Amino acid sequence: MAKFNKIDTIGIIRGTGIVPVFYSSDAELSKKVVKACYDGGIRAFEFTNRGDGAHRVFEQLMAFVRAECPEMALGAGTILDAGTASLYIQLGADFLVSPCMVEEIVRLANRRGIPYSPGCGTVSEIVKAQEMGCDLVKVFPAGNVGGPSFVKNILGPLPWAMVMCTGAVEPAEENLRAWAASGVTAVGMGSKLFPKSVIASGDWAAVSELCRKSLEWFRK
Repeated sequence: MAKFNKIDTIGIIRGTGIVPVFYSSDAELSKKVVKACYDGGIRAFEFTNRGDGAHRVFEQLMAFVRAECPEMALGAGTILDAGTASLYIQLGADFLVSPCMVEEIVRLANRRGIPYSPGCGTVSEIVKAQEMGCDLVKVFPAGNVGGPSFVKNILGPLPWAMVMCTGAVEPAEENLRAWAASGVTAVGMGSKLFPKSVIASGDWAAVSELCRKSLEWFRK
């Protein structure tokens, strides 16, 4: 099984700019969602660990991605302890994401050379994450801690910081342009990229088109 290294994964996330965040207990549905995003130009995807047996879905999804979406970096989100992080690393996760800083995961991820993005909400937390070796820091919940203006202001004293914002990100031109203008490295986007009606109807072409438009707006 092919494996991205740390530099490749960070580069992929920076290059794509938008990281869909998704969970379903249905492996086949998850495959269709990932493929639709891939067809729309997305090259990094976060599958969240939010349900019983989520790792079993992830294992099937990883095999699918390696076979059908070879340029995709597939990561695991909502990772809250080292045991769970280790499990997803064994399953091939290209990166790990948490809603908060978990120091035991930092040590494990660094040891294994896996990018880890902990959730941070203050400049102090961001700096601590950087000191511990986290290259790409997640700002969460981004809308609540200040939105695009927060990112713009922290990049003043920390111009080297790579920030991925999740929360209050929408697949809309004005919203994505505001985030891009802030200097953010990437944004994470969840349910608004996958309207329930669209998923229920299996309109995967619509998901692909929304991804394409979102990438266009973000990259402008």
